[in-house]
Amino acid sequence: MSSMDFIRIAAACPLTNVADIEFNLNNIKICIDKALTEKSKLVVFPELSMTSYTCADLFEQQLLLEKSTEALKNLCDYSKDKDILIAVGAPLVFNYCLYNCAYVIFNGELLGIVPKSYIPNYEEFYEKRWFTEGLHIIDERVDLYFQKGIPFGVNLIFTCGKFKFAFEICEDLWAVIPPSSYLTLMGANIIGNLSASNEIVSKSFYRRNLVSSQSARCMCSYMYVSSGVFESSTDLVFSGDLCICENGTLLKANERFNRDNEVITSIVDLGRLNNQRLKNVSFRDNVKKCSQRPVNIEFQFENLDCGEFDRNIDKHPFVPSNEYEREARCREIFNIQTSALAKRVSHTNLKKAVIGISGGLDSTLALLVTVKTFDVLKISRKNIITITMPGFGTTDRTYNNAVSLCKNLGTEFREINIVDACLQHFKDISHNRDIHDVTYENVQARERTQIIMDIANKEGGLAIGTGDLSELALGWCTYNGDHMSMYGVNCSVPKTLVRYLVRYVADREVSKNIGDILIDVLNTPVSPELLPKGKDGEISQKTEDIVGPYELHDFFLYYFVRHNYSHKKILFLAKHAFKDDYDISTIEKWLNMFIRRFFTQQFKRSAIPDGPKVGTVSLSPRGDWRMPSDASFNLWLK
Repeated sequence: MSSMDFIRIAAACPLTNVADIEFNLNNIKICIDKALTEKSKLVVFPELSMTSYTCADLFEQQLLLEKSTEALKNLCDYSKDKDILIAVGAPLVFNYCLYNCAYVIFNGELLGIVPKSYIPNYEEFYEKRWFTEGLHIIDERVDLYFQKGIPFGVNLIFTCGKFKFAFEICEDLWAVIPPSSYLTLMGANIIGNLSASNEIVSKSFYRRNLVSSQSARCMCSYMYVSSGVFESSTDLVFSGDLCICENGTLLKANERFNRDNEVITSIVDLGRLNNQRLKNVSFRDNVKKCSQRPVNIEFQFENLDCGEFDRNIDKHPFVPSNEYEREARCREIFNIQTSALAKRVSHTNLKKAVIGISGGLDSTLALLVTVKTFDVLKISRKNIITITMPGFGTTDRTYNNAVSLCKNLGTEFREINIVDACLQHFKDISHNRDIHDVTYENVQARERTQIIMDIANKEGGLAIGTGDLSELALGWCTYNGDHMSMYGVNCSVPKTLVRYLVRYVADREVSKNIGDILIDVLNTPVSPELLPKGKDGEISQKTEDIVGPYELHDFFLYYFVRHNYSHKKILFLAKHAFKDDYDISTIEKWLNMFIRRFFTQQFKRSAIPDGPKVGTVSLSPRGDWRMPSDASFNLWLK
C-alpha cells in the first residue's frame, strides 16, 4: 500500500483532568499506543491537551508551565523507537509572551513547534487574556531545557518523502484565509487541527462542513481533533469531536461525548490528492502567487505499513450508495440532460426529433429525456419520431417493449425492418450473410444510423444519440454507426448510472403502465442484438459476456480518468471493492481489456457529437479528455 501513496492517520481525544498534567500525559500515551497498534503514522491530539484547554488564569502559573514542559520531555522520551509522528497541544513562553502551540514529536525529538495564528476573543472565548497570536512567528528557534534550536513558526512543514504534514490550531480554521490555505500552497498535503471547540446547538454540523470544505478547497487531507467532555463545564461543554476528511469527503468521524480515551483512524490516499492538485490549474496559479516560503523539516518513517486496508472503496463510484442522495443525483442529471437538449432544439429552431428505439436501456433513457424536453418546450410529443428497426437479432421482448413504450408515451411511431436492406448491402459488398463477423454487425448498425439521419433531414428534425459513457470508454459502438448523431444526450452517463436514471423516471416521472414497461427494460440483458436470435428466440449476444461486466469497467474508468491511477493501483482497489464478487484473475483480465480498448478506441471519441457533461468524468475531445488516437497502451500493462 505504501507504494501506492496510502498512509494511515489518527485523531485522538484522551481523558483529561483540568491542570492535571501527569494524568493527561498518561492518557496521551495510552492513545499513542492505540494509534500505533492500528498502524497509524500520525496521531493528533486536541488543543492544549497536555494541560487541558480550560485552565483559564492558571495558564499564568509558573508551576503549570514548568510541569507542562517537563511532560513534553517525558513524551519525547516515550516516543523513542516509536514510528509515529505526534502532534500534541501545550503552552510555550517565548520572548515573555505565552503561545498556544502544537508540539510535533518524532522518535525522541521535538521536530518543531507551531503557534496558534489567530486568538479568539469574542462571545464565549477569552483567550487573549493569556495568549498571544502567532501569526508573525516565522522561522524562529526555541531553546527548551532538554533540546536547543527547535524550529518555531506558522510555516513549518514536516516532510517524509511525498507525505507533507502541517498543523494549525482551532480558530485558525475560522479565519477568512486559514493558515492551512497557505500551508497547502507551500506543499503540505495532510493538515492536522488541534482544537478545543465547545458545543452549542448545530455547531457540530457547521464545524464538520467547514472541515470538509477546507479539505476540498486545499485538496488535502484535513484532520480535526477537539477537546473532550472532561474539560471544565463552568460555562462550556466540549464533546471530543473527531473527524478526518479528504478533498471534500468525510472519511471517518466519531460519536461525540465519549467518556473514554478515543482514537479514530483512516487511510488517506495521497495519490488522489496530488493528482487533483496536478490537474487543477487554479491551484497551480495560487502556488505561483504564494509569497510565503515553508520551513521544511525532514524526517523518515521506518516503514509505511497501514495495516489492514479498511478504507471504504465503493464498487459503483458513479452511483451514490445512499438512496436519498441517489435520487437527488438522478433528478439532477435528468434535468441537466433535458436542459441541454432544450437549448440545442431551441437554438436550431427544429421542432422535431428523431430517435431509434431498440427496447434497450440507452435508447430508453434518451427517449425519456427527449419526451421531457419536448414537454418543457411545450412541443407536441407527436413531433418526436421514434423508429424501431428490427434486424437479424431483434427479440420479441425488446421489440414489444420498444413498441409499447413509444405508443404509451404518445410519440409518432414508425417501424422499419432493416433485414432486406442489410441483405442487399451484403450482396453489394460481396459479404457472405452466414459469416457473423464485425462486418455483419456493423452493416446493421450503420443502416440504422443512415435511416435515422435521413429521416431527420427529411422531417427537419434533430437525430438524437443514445450511446453512453461506458460504451465510449470501451469503443463499444460502430464508427459512423451508432457512434454518430446530431446530439448525444447520454454521452457522459455511465452504464451503471443509466439503470438508476431509468428507474428514477419509472418511479417518479411517468404513469404506472409506462413504469411497468421501463422495469422490464431494466430487467433485459444488455445486448446490441446484432447476431441472430437463439433457437428459443432469446438474446444470443450479451454485451457483458464479450467485453466484461460494466460495473467493473465503470470502476476502472472512474479511477483511470478521474484520478489517473496506475494499473497496479486500480487492480488493488478493485480487488478490495469486488472481493465478494470476482476473483483477482477475473478482475485483472477485464482490467487489461479495458486498458487495451480504451487506448485503441480513442479515434472514435475524437469524433463524437456534442453532448452535455453531467458528472466528474467526461470523454469529450473538446473538454475533459484529449488523447492521441495512436497512443500505446504498453506502459499501462507492464
